[in-house]
Amino acid sequence: MADSKQLSNFINGEFVAPSAGGYSDVINPSTGEAYLAAPLSRQDDVDSACQAALAAFAEWKQTTPGERMEHLLKMAAAIEADAEALVATEHENTGKPVGLTSSEEIPPMVDQIRFFAGAARMLEGKATAEYMRGFSSSIRREPVGGVGSVAPWNYPMMMAVWKFAPALAAGNTIVLKPSDTTPASAVHMARLFAEILPPGVFNVICGDRETGAALTSHPIPAMVSITGSTRAGKAVATAAAPTVKRVHLELGGKAPVIVFEDADISAAAEGIAVAGYFNAGQDCTAATRVIVHRSKHEDLVAALVEQAGTVQLSNAEKDDDGFYIPPVNNINQFGHVSGLVSRAPSHASVVSGGEQIGDKGYFYAPTVVDGLREGDELIRTEIFGPVITVQTFDDEADAIRLANDTEYGLASSVWTNDHRRALRMSAAIDSGCVWINCHIPLVAEMPHGGVKQSGYGKDLSAYSLEDYTRVKHVMSYLGE
Repeated sequence: MADSKQLSNFINGEFVAPSAGGYSDVINPSTGEAYLAAPLSRQDDVDSACQAALAAFAEWKQTTPGERMEHLLKMAAAIEADAEALVATEHENTGKPVGLTSSEEIPPMVDQIRFFAGAARMLEGKATAEYMRGFSSSIRREPVGGVGSVAPWNYPMMMAVWKFAPALAAGNTIVLKPSDTTPASAVHMARLFAEILPPGVFNVICGDRETGAALTSHPIPAMVSITGSTRAGKAVATAAAPTVKRVHLELGGKAPVIVFEDADISAAAEGIAVAGYFNAGQDCTAATRVIVHRSKHEDLVAALVEQAGTVQLSNAEKDDDGFYIPPVNNINQFGHVSGLVSRAPSHASVVSGGEQIGDKGYFYAPTVVDGLREGDELIRTEIFGPVITVQTFDDEADAIRLANDTEYGLASSVWTNDHRRALRMSAAIDSGCVWINCHIPLVAEMPHGGVKQSGYGKDLSAYSLEDYTRVKHVMSYLGE
């Protein structure tokens, strides 16, 4: 990486140029201008990375859980020690605020790697025993092999951690393809890990959709994992089908946020605003589909409008405790967000925001759209931008019906002071996570993942580690 304005792939422990010599521009979304060139990897590059991962797997799978733990702990320490530079890389590539990225992403990333370092030594299975007379049975949990992972652009470095930490902890090797709009932090981490991991255990290839398709359809990876849109997840599952690869999908969401009449409206509005506007709403669990009891509708909308006015933009960040959000990641996504709002139906009202901010970059104003109905495009479509929509409900059954009236099922939240109601709702809502009187906190020990068209498989927790293993039954005859 002699040229700081040109990235390289990281294959078999070395930084290498793309075999065909192609590069694509990387845009800083705060300015809308190209600032970096990234490899446009093609089939030969993908093949080289997969071959390197396969060769390294022969030795890496023999390492003990304790040995893998030591490697992961060193990786976490490297990120922690280089946090300032890594955040600067992420800031330039995504426009994310430096303060919030430093406080809200680096510590969880380090913690998550350390969690998987320990979890590597805690795999569970049935007890070895005689389940049939004269025979003893035991369970082996083994790594699946090489893993092809595709990371998204909304949390480029954190989602990379969610991919490689459990995979490596379980004894797999990995080929990671970051998004074509946000490759910088993945390559930065590859540099940090170059002296920690054996060659070929961790590989990074940059590229576009064609690169991702080549990786997910390549015959070597035994498993492919993606965090992305439902459309992208379906494409990955299709590409993986001919070789019957294991598939791990963390896809889109349309999280219902149900606010009952007994909720603390001020606290709910603040929590919704943070969880709806953080990272400019570019989060598949974002609190952007609010469903409020009719009696509290006006109060909540007024509080949400007030909260929207407190949000600041990352390009104006100062050394304070303000709530800053980045621009929308890329021009296509900006068009998607702004187009949805511009097409709001006549019965709805844009009561805050609804326009671009500034004369450069892809900044979009924190927006509140009121008066929407369940069939409206803004309600049916994942917005993935700083836009909060508001609907009303009449009773608990109505709230459940509206919450579940979506093809997605990733996350949700319920705001109420009635504990029994909260438990009823948490059982009735069809999603992978239900937050009560909060929205968006995550911990390494608990799983993250969805149902329906939000995908399958879990990130974080021991469940994720298990996803990256295969189960083998070993049965021994005890007779003479």
